[in-house]
Amino acid sequence: MTSVAYDWQLTRDLDEFLGRAGGFLRSRPARHTVALTVTDALRRRGTGGYGDDPPLFGVLERGGAVRGAFFRTPPYRLNLTAVDERDADALAARLADVDGALPGVMAEPDTGGAFAEAWRRRTGATAVRDGSDRLYRLADLTPPGPVPAGRARVANAADRGLLARWYRDFADAIGGTAQRDEGEWADDRISYGGVSLWETPDGTPVAMAGATPPVAGQVRVGPVYTPASLRGRGYAGAVTVEVSRAARTAGAQEVLLFADLAHPTSNGLYRRIGYRPVADFAAYAFTGARGRDGGTAGAGRSQSGPRAAPGGLRATAGPSSSPRSCGGR
Repeated sequence: MTSVAYDWQLTRDLDEFLGRAGGFLRSRPARHTVALTVTDALRRRGTGGYGDDPPLFGVLERGGAVRGAFFRTPPYRLNLTAVDERDADALAARLADVDGALPGVMAEPDTGGAFAEAWRRRTGATAVRDGSDRLYRLADLTPPGPVPAGRARVANAADRGLLARWYRDFADAIGGTAQRDEGEWADDRISYGGVSLWETPDGTPVAMAGATPPVAGQVRVGPVYTPASLRGRGYAGAVTVEVSRAARTAGAQEVLLFADLAHPTSNGLYRRIGYRPVADFAAYAFTGARGRDGGTAGAGRSQSGPRAAPGGLRATAGPSSSPRSCGGR
């Protein structure tokens, strides 16, 4: 193993990770939104919030400065900040010794591609790019017209069953697995006012949009979901506008969301209401890696949707959320 591999310091201690990498992550809160929101969720809910196995964190330090960071909440994919090809290869070398079952990676395209190639070379895994997401930042909020009849309201305890069902349906719609028990997800979101519903004049809920708690001045919108039978009526756009407006009114310096680039309709909607591109992210799935015991590892699950790292990205014409699954929403 090359000495540069040891520039990556690994830990399972969340406080140690944030003590080392917190300032680095907060220095670019938009591009690091998933790491910020997932680590915040781990602090609030405990490190078992995404699975039975403990999370793994890593910090790249060189010359007295942090150059990169990653987290993984098994069974979900690695979420990696932007690093160069050499440092991506060094991380693959480290992780090949400690995490042979790695199911994939989510990162900016150059970093994701470099890590996927290094992982293939070092483990014999097959690496397939299986998704592309775009991160958007709100500029001038512009409600789409015409706005459908009805209003937005913050979901409450009486909506728990509906939220749980729609969260499960959302995960199914994007081809993924719910990152956590749907009832627990609903309880968590209700606890801080983290989901709004669009309801028709007769009080019938027809769409939902969530938002993360504020971390480092940023809030990320998602998931956004409209049942299939109700799509195409402007409900998703209307509720997304209201959630975005509420986040900004509450003091968020940056309001963000992720959209799946395979869905031009949703990307067009978010641009029309005032969101502007920040960066693209690529998702890779790994299968068939040689473990230290000579066995092979499967692809595992994604965290944010079909792929995600906790916190994920995704926004589509129907459902919307975070990056493919890495772990958190």
